Amino acid sequence: MKTTQFKLWLVIGVLVLAMLACSIPGVRTSFFLTPEAEDGDLSAVVETQQPTTEPPPMTFVVPNEVLLQDTLVQLYESVSPGVVSIQVYAELGSGIGSGFVIDREGHIVTNYHVVEFAQEVEVHFQSGLKVYGEVIGEDLDSDLALIKVDVEPEDLHPLPLGDSDQLRVGQTVVAIGNPFGLSGTMTVGIVSARGRTLESIRQTEAGAFFSAGDLIQTDATINPGNSGGPLLNLNGEVIGINRALQTGAGTPLGSTSNTGIGFAVSSNILRLVVPTLKEGQTYNYPYLGLSSLPSLTLAQAEFLGLPQANGAYIVEVVPGGPSDQAGLRAGTQPTPVAGFFGGGDLIIKVDQQEVLEFSELLSYMMLNKKPGETMDVTVLRNGEEMVFTVTLGERPSRAQ
Repeated sequence: MKTTQFKLWLVIGVLVLAMLACSIPGVRTSFFLTPEAEDGDLSAVVETQQPTTEPPPMTFVVPNEVLLQDTLVQLYESVSPGVVSIQVYAELGSGIGSGFVIDREGHIVTNYHVVEFAQEVEVHFQSGLKVYGEVIGEDLDSDLALIKVDVEPEDLHPLPLGDSDQLRVGQTVVAIGNPFGLSGTMTVGIVSARGRTLESIRQTEAGAFFSAGDLIQTDATINPGNSGGPLLNLNGEVIGINRALQTGAGTPLGSTSNTGIGFAVSSNILRLVVPTLKEGQTYNYPYLGLSSLPSLTLAQAEFLGLPQANGAYIVEVVPGGPSDQAGLRAGTQPTPVAGFFGGGDLIIKVDQQEVLEFSELLSYMMLNKKPGETMDVTVLRNGEEMVFTVTLGERPSRAQ
C-alpha cells in the first residue's frame, strides 16, 4: 500500500508541475487532494484557478525616466544662457541674486528686494560675460525690478513668458538661479498651489503692508540667491519669478531649514507690469480699500454669526476709500472672541466669480482690473445677498 501511495504522489507531483508550466500568465493554478485521492482515486484530484493580484514580472518605467531626464537636460541647455547672476554692492555690504533676460534690448527681470539698496549692479552671464547694469524700474507691490544692460543682441538669450493661468497643481516646474552664489543651479519640483498671497514690500501711511497676490507655491528648492530667477515649465517658458521661501526652525548651527515651500510671482503679473517699468514709470494696481480675513474656519463663522465659512470677511473698510464709497461695511459688533467683530459683509462673488477666500478676490482683481474700472461685489449681509458696484482706485501710498 505504501508503494502504491508513493507512486500516486509521484504521478500527481509530475502532473502538477507539468500543468503549472503550461499555465496562463496572471492565473495561479492550484491543486488539493480530497480524502478519496489519498486512497488512490485520481479522479478526486480537484483543480482550481484563482486570479492573482501579483504584479506582472516586469514593469517598464525606465523609458519614462529617461524621457524626463532628456527633457530636463535639453531644457537646461536651452534656457540657462538666458539666466543671469546679479551681484549688488550697497553702502552696508554686498549681496547676490538671480535674474533672466526678457528681450534683445537688454532688459533683465529680477526681484526688487535684490536691488533695493544697490549703488552698483553687476550682471554675470553664463557665457562668462560680465557687465554693469542700471535699475530702470521698480514694483514694490509684487517685488519686481527691471535692469538694463548695454550688450550686443547676439549675446542675449531672451526667455519666453508662459501663461501662468494655465498652470495646474502637480505640474512639473524647474527653478534656475544663483543660490548661495552657486550660479547656474537647477532644481526640479511641482506646482504646489496657485493664487497665494504674501505681504507686499510697499507700506501704507499707517505702516501696514499691502498684499501681493497671484503667487505660485512650489516645492522646487529655492534658497537665498535664487530670488529673481525664473520658474519654468517643461516647455522652457517662464511661468514665475522666484521671490521667497518659507523657512523652518533654526538648525543647531544657526541656519534655517528649507521647508519645501517657495513662492514665485506669476508670469501674468509680470506681463502687466513690465511695459510700464520699461517706460520708467510705476505700475498702478487696483485698490479696493478694505482688509479681510485670509479665510474662515467654521468656529470663526459661528462667532461672527455668518451662515457660511466660505468667502472674504471684511474686517476693515478704509474711510473714504472705494469700498466705503460703494457702501460695503466691516464688522463692528463685539463677539465672544477678542478682536473679532460681527456684522461685517462677507464677500462671496466678484463680477460673478465665486470667492472662497480673500486670495481669490485679490488675484482676480490684480489680473483683470485697473484703477478707474468698476467691479461688482456680491456680499452676504445679515443673511441676505446684496450686490455693490465698486469703482476701483489706485493704491494710495508710495511710502516704503
